[in-house]
Amino acid sequence: HGGKNFSSSLSVILYQEYSDVAINREIQRQQGAEPGPDEERGDSVSSCNLSPSSSFRSSRGSAFSLWQDIPDVRSSGQLDNFSNEERKLQEAKFELVTSEASYIRSLSIAVDHFMMSPELCECLGTQERQWLFSKLPDVKEVSERFLQDLEHRLEGDILRFDVCDIVLDHCPALRRVYLPYVTNQAYQEQTYQRLLQENPRFPGILARLEEDPICQRLPLTSFLILPFQRITRLKMLVENILKRTTPGSRDEDTATKALNELKKIIKECNSSVQSMKRMEELIHLNKKIHFEGKIFPLISQSRWLVKHGELLEVDTQNLSISGSKFKLTTRPVYLHLFNDCLLLSRRKDTWKFMVFVHAKIEDLKVKDLSQKLQGISGFIFYLQLCERQQLKHQILLKSPTE
Repeated sequence: HGGKNFSSSLSVILYQEYSDVAINREIQRQQGAEPGPDEERGDSVSSCNLSPSSSFRSSRGSAFSLWQDIPDVRSSGQLDNFSNEERKLQEAKFELVTSEASYIRSLSIAVDHFMMSPELCECLGTQERQWLFSKLPDVKEVSERFLQDLEHRLEGDILRFDVCDIVLDHCPALRRVYLPYVTNQAYQEQTYQRLLQENPRFPGILARLEEDPICQRLPLTSFLILPFQRITRLKMLVENILKRTTPGSRDEDTATKALNELKKIIKECNSSVQSMKRMEELIHLNKKIHFEGKIFPLISQSRWLVKHGELLEVDTQNLSISGSKFKLTTRPVYLHLFNDCLLLSRRKDTWKFMVFVHAKIEDLKVKDLSQKLQGISGFIFYLQLCERQQLKHQILLKSPTE
């Protein structure tokens, strides 16, 4: 059957290269220059090189093959019974399968060549290795099961196969591995940079591994970011299938459900990454911000930094008029505005702050005095900080912009 040897026939095609080709084709699609079935086939297509459908050639000159060029499809005598749109639909489904095989090929290099390298294992600590490669083996395992089901479907009916029901069935497993992998991105990047700078053996070992022909001149970082690229690409592939599916059909319903589930996974991944970054920022700030007297627990899952910066506190005791202008005595005050509270502090040194007052957002009152004090450049406003409806602190602030 035409679907039996996708993984082996894609052995020379890495997903990074497929992504470049797919992006170029997407640009052409958006510009309305999508090729027709005759153009798509290209000048010469090797029937044994089953790989992502594309009208472009790879950087090494080999043409990416199409569903319609599979020997079983060509010899079936059924191809002429397919309309132009039906052919494009099958090509879109075929691309999802072959690009998954290409993706797994690249994941295998990341795991087998880099992660399992005895020299690299010996060079890295257990925690460093965990942070650098994260749950990549789990991603690979889930993707392999996904591809196995896709290939089995192709073997069953190479002419009229569907893939969106399989995508839908595998979404829970994809979510289970992609969410933690994507969330770990910040640790992954930090670990990689730290190892380059602080581990004297790491750069040399990494360079030797990257020089191996199996990597096709691609760096480790291009393999580590594959899951981020794939989950987004999978959504786009299903969107392309849905666009060509018969309206009102059961297939359209399945494709819509699969697309919605993929969108949910991507949304969760983005949200998780944002939460992780916010928490990292709070942990970082917690080391720099100190409180006078009362302890304030800064780190919270529901808190994030909205804005921060330095303003000038106007000394109301020494407010004087010189000619037609106000003469101001000021000193700097630093504000950290969070989604639920505001901290006012003085700099102890460049990166340390001593908080002298803080209040919840709902306990703040602001009064703009810029119109009343027109002789002063910038913006002047009164800020009152309350607690249980009682005034706790008030301060006159000047800012250069509104």
